[in-house]
Amino acid sequence: MIQDKFIYKCTDCGKEYKKDEVKYLCPVCEATNTTDKPPKGVLKVIYDYVNLSSFGDAEILFERLKGSNYIDLLPLKDDKSLPKLRVGETPFYKQTKLRGKELNFNVFFKDDSQNPTFSFKDRASYIVSAYAKENGIETIVAASTGNAGSSLAGVCASQNQKAIILVPEKAPLAKLTQIIMYGAKIIPVKGTYDDAFDLSVKATEKIGWYNRNTAYNPLTIEGKKTVSFEIFEQLNNTVPDRIFVPVGDGVIISGVYKGFEDLLKLKIIEKMPVIVAVQSEGSDNLSRNINSETFELKESNTIADSISVDIPRNFYMAKQFIKKFDGEFITVSDNEIINASVLLSKETGLFAEPAAATSFAGILNYMNDNKIDTASNNVVLLTGSGLKDLKSVQSVISIPDAIDAEIDNLRDLLNL
Repeated sequence: MIQDKFIYKCTDCGKEYKKDEVKYLCPVCEATNTTDKPPKGVLKVIYDYVNLSSFGDAEILFERLKGSNYIDLLPLKDDKSLPKLRVGETPFYKQTKLRGKELNFNVFFKDDSQNPTFSFKDRASYIVSAYAKENGIETIVAASTGNAGSSLAGVCASQNQKAIILVPEKAPLAKLTQIIMYGAKIIPVKGTYDDAFDLSVKATEKIGWYNRNTAYNPLTIEGKKTVSFEIFEQLNNTVPDRIFVPVGDGVIISGVYKGFEDLLKLKIIEKMPVIVAVQSEGSDNLSRNINSETFELKESNTIADSISVDIPRNFYMAKQFIKKFDGEFITVSDNEIINASVLLSKETGLFAEPAAATSFAGILNYMNDNKIDTASNNVVLLTGSGLKDLKSVQSVISIPDAIDAEIDNLRDLLNL
């Protein structure tokens, strides 16, 4: 292995690069990419696991990593480069009942809507921003349906960096509002997320802006993997049986896998959890193609805008992880997603946007099919706040008309 704190390794051809030799995709594989297929050449960050393992047994090593903000497993020189906003360390809630019935297995909700900009995407922006700071980079660009853009905008605001966000014209208003309030430059693009993604890459190539795009920038996966370290810690240093993850581009699920893979390579854990990729039926380009030798694109149409993706940018890495570690995948309908969001809100007090509620719809599907083992530990990853997209739930709520300010009217309304 090339000696350094970390190297890059191409997911597809396996070629290794020093960190100063390449920034985004493997140049060999990138040369073969076409716009109608997921990109090849996505890079994985590899650390010196042998040297790190020498710091002690599993318990001692994990405590050491945790005590230093996992800096030994991050592509950074110093944790002082990290933004001052508190990213990560999000709540982990145990649920003992659903639909009024006691559960004979454990369900835990990892609520990443409690990050500073209310989404999981802060984990990636956090690392990208810190790397930019360490390398004197002032301007960062990203394509986004909203969450990644508002995340980058907020994190950059805390670091006095400039953020430029390209968004599809139909991105939810709440997310666009966030981006603008954080002071970022917003550029609406006619077309889809994929169109905004391609345009942002061209801007990077011609103007030189540092690009945060998921998968295209390998550091995004390194940021997202930190959720796995937290889940392991919050389960008292044990590995859950299953983790349900909403999937669009395939980067979040790859980050979850990468975190546990790092722990495996360090022999801190002995097994990988079963990770379930949950997609909307209206945006199933990863799960539908996962067992195929070729990739067939289907235009996405789902209420879950954050996982509405025609071309999963991290398709090949996600596919490799799922195949290697016997992962599972499932699709759910938009109706199931909205119903899951309603149930989640009413029974747990957690209001999730449709993309986040997709993971809960996944475990509900498993429960209906009796696929959850008794006494097992199951984690549902909630990736964004319901306040990000209020329009999506309007069809299932009813706001009463105003009443006269008299007690009798109130009694009548409540059937008292």
